[in-house]
Amino acid sequence: MKKIALPEDGIETLYGAHDANLKHIESILNVDIRTQGSEITVEGNPDGERRAQRIFDGLRTLMDSGYTLADGDVKTAADLVADNADVDLRDFFAKGGAQRQLTKRRINPKSVNQRKYLDAIEQFDIVVGVGPAGTGKTYLAMAQAVQYLVAKKVSRIVLARPAVEAGEKLGFLPGDLQEKVNPYLRPLYDALFDMMDQEKATRLIERGVIEVAPLAFMRGRTLNDAFVILDEAQNTTSEQMKMFLTRLGFGSKAVVTGDITQIDLPNPKVSGLVEALKVIANVEGIGIVHFDDKDVVRHKLVQSIVKAYEAFASGSRSNG
Repeated sequence: MKKIALPEDGIETLYGAHDANLKHIESILNVDIRTQGSEITVEGNPDGERRAQRIFDGLRTLMDSGYTLADGDVKTAADLVADNADVDLRDFFAKGGAQRQLTKRRINPKSVNQRKYLDAIEQFDIVVGVGPAGTGKTYLAMAQAVQYLVAKKVSRIVLARPAVEAGEKLGFLPGDLQEKVNPYLRPLYDALFDMMDQEKATRLIERGVIEVAPLAFMRGRTLNDAFVILDEAQNTTSEQMKMFLTRLGFGSKAVVTGDITQIDLPNPKVSGLVEALKVIANVEGIGIVHFDDKDVVRHKLVQSIVKAYEAFASGSRSNG
């Protein structure tokens, strides 16, 4: 049994609404937690008690250093310590925190792979993020792009998607080209407006500082001094992916995101992303980060759905 004293200021955030954070820690560490004011008692197996102590000690150190816990930070900390009892929570949350507050929202990784992803973007000029929906691939890349633009590390942002849809074709949408393209690129706009004031972002788009366009518009261009994001890259053809990866100019960064389980290309075309992962696997200077269901940061049901589909796919392959 361990008794842990916690700071009274911020105790509501530590405990969570209806003690949700404590219940989460109980479930993943298989311990019982009782509260008495700002003191908690943890009872369970020795390893579970030790990890619980690490969680709360790490969070208290963060708070004492002036870090303001955001919604979800306690759950993230608990998951990290559950996976690795020696993880340094202060390093994980505080590293680069000031830089990432240049965006409208404070951007902190919610998993080990998200931290690897952000660090890879800092380190490499080309980064590929692959994994299921809701793992933050596009969102975090957009946050980094806006941060780089605000810090004047690049002079523009280019956001692109291949024009392939599941069951719909752009040609059947009403309106001119811009009106046809905008609904398809809406997720990129949504992520952008979440990072930057919409009025300011709109002005930057009008001036060409931020460009949102179908991948086909990249052909024949060299992108210098730019932060380029290719979203939904699983729907590129081999030729399109090669074209994109060879657009990179001086002073630029490129982030490629995709989910190889969500390919909408008509058969028998091969996904450019799937091929590229093999081609560039050993190319020095390129970072590749794989996400999984543990990195899903949407509603907790999304994580369960991702797991269920993975299990179903594994079962189908073994039965086949």
